[in-house]
Amino acid sequence: MLNSLNIQRKLGLSFVFVIASAAVMMAVFLANILMIRSVNDRNDHSQQIHAEAQALESALLRQNSQMRGYLVTGDESYLKSYYEARDDFDHTATTLEAQLSDPDKVALVRSARADTLAWRRDWGDRLIAEVKAAGRESAEADVRAAGKAVLISRPVLTLRALRDAEDKLIAVNTARQQNAITTALITLVLGGIAMIGLALILSRKLGQGIARPIVALTGVMSQLAAGNHDVHVPDADREDELGDMARAVGVFRDAARDKLVAERNVRTAVEAIGASLHRLSTADLTHRLNALPTEFAALAVDFNAAMDKLGAAMLVVREGVSSIGSNAGEIRDAVSELSQRSEQQALSLANSSRSIEEITGLMREGSAQVTRANSAMSDARAEAEAGGGIVRRAIEAMNGIDQASREIAEITTLIDGIAFQTNLLALNAGVEAARAGEAGKGFAVVASEVRALAQRSTAAAQDIKVRIGSAASHVRQGVELVDETGHSLERIIERVGHVSGAIETIAETASRQSQAMDAVSRLIVDMDRTTQQNAAMVEETTAATNLMAEEAHKLGDAVAAFTVSDEPARVAHGRRSGPRAIAVFPALRAPAPRPVPVARTTSAAVAAEDDWSEF
Repeated sequence: MLNSLNIQRKLGLSFVFVIASAAVMMAVFLANILMIRSVNDRNDHSQQIHAEAQALESALLRQNSQMRGYLVTGDESYLKSYYEARDDFDHTATTLEAQLSDPDKVALVRSARADTLAWRRDWGDRLIAEVKAAGRESAEADVRAAGKAVLISRPVLTLRALRDAEDKLIAVNTARQQNAITTALITLVLGGIAMIGLALILSRKLGQGIARPIVALTGVMSQLAAGNHDVHVPDADREDELGDMARAVGVFRDAARDKLVAERNVRTAVEAIGASLHRLSTADLTHRLNALPTEFAALAVDFNAAMDKLGAAMLVVREGVSSIGSNAGEIRDAVSELSQRSEQQALSLANSSRSIEEITGLMREGSAQVTRANSAMSDARAEAEAGGGIVRRAIEAMNGIDQASREIAEITTLIDGIAFQTNLLALNAGVEAARAGEAGKGFAVVASEVRALAQRSTAAAQDIKVRIGSAASHVRQGVELVDETGHSLERIIERVGHVSGAIETIAETASRQSQAMDAVSRLIVDMDRTTQQNAAMVEETTAATNLMAEEAHKLGDAVAAFTVSDEPARVAHGRRSGPRAIAVFPALRAPAPRPVPVARTTSAAVAAEDDWSEF
């Protein structure tokens, strides 16, 4: 069960046991100490009561003795001491009664006090009063007559009984105190022994459960560090931290074993690969890797495949070298034929260039004539457009005249209306003058004159209206004619515009043709220059072909140094297809550097590249 607990809990439980034991021991020891303290308090109380009882007895006896001395001597000093003893007794009795809690003891104090008071009343105070009154002889006679009755023995015995009770209680408390002290000492001794034993047991258990396994694990780790990978790891089945440590050490041991095996396999693989690389350094491509460890099997397969491919590549290189040598002669023949064709093409291009230059001159002259015709048509079109503007302004003026004639006709209509209203007013005035009789004759004459004037105004307005209407009719006819003239002029301007546009189109076409001929001329010049460059390239190609043949011979000598099996060669032959010349032509596409003219255009460069590709 303890092995399933972690170290922290084990230590915690150990400390809990120690602390619990110490707590029990301290509790028992504290209980005994408290008991001793309580017994001491009770003893102090009993001793105080015992002292008070003894003080009461002493005060009581002093009363008796001082009373007897006063009776015998009559000295007042005895009387004073008697009264002091009586006061001390009363005060002490009151104090003692207040301190007692036991009813029996309180009863004893009260009984002793009552007996003392009775003795004072019957003997002490009475005899003193008798001495003061009748003299000592009378008092002595009463004392002799009373005999033992005058003694104060009864309260003394009562107080002695109280003292004896307190002595017994003190003895009991003292015994209890001794028992408590003994128990405390025994508890302290036995508790110390128990704690020491518990500490020894716990230390032994912890040493067996923690220290000893740690020492064992330390020894195991030392053996692992020394190279012993077969050592047994103890306590791996524990469920505490030591079990975790043991399992971790086991993991380290297994990892060390795996590492040792891996290092052995790596050394084997490195030795095999080193031998293979040594064979490869001697130009032997027939060696293969065999019997490598499992984790290096893929490396062996890749190495063998690489060697197979390298051998096949060497065979292909051999065949390529022979192909380059055989094709070098074909390239020289092709270059010679290309040189002859380039010379013929240069002559043809020179003749074409002269013809193109003549055609270009004729096209430039025709383009200039068309440009002058286009300028003349543009001037005519401008004049026609100016005339159209004049006609439009004339139409606007005629429209203004027509509008003014209409406004005048409206004015005559207004005058005619005013004349009609004036005539109507004059007629009404004449009617009113006729009603007025003689008084309205003068007014009637004025009304008739006004009427006549209104009629003449109406006639004049009608005449003006007729004339203005005739003039407006002529103006409208003029406006219509001017409008038709404007439309005709606009159609003429439109036709002139069409003709001018056609001439501009012809001029643009002639200009483009002239530019095209210029471009053709420049192209012919570039082609001539390209032909010359092709001739230079033929010479460079011839030199490059000779150099390539020499390099192929050197490459063949270098490849011949490798030892290659025949099987990869057959595989390479099975994979190759097509003519050998296809593998040679890419070398011709990258000749040695050649000079490029500064004035060479893009189109000329494209044409030269196309011609070279066709070849």
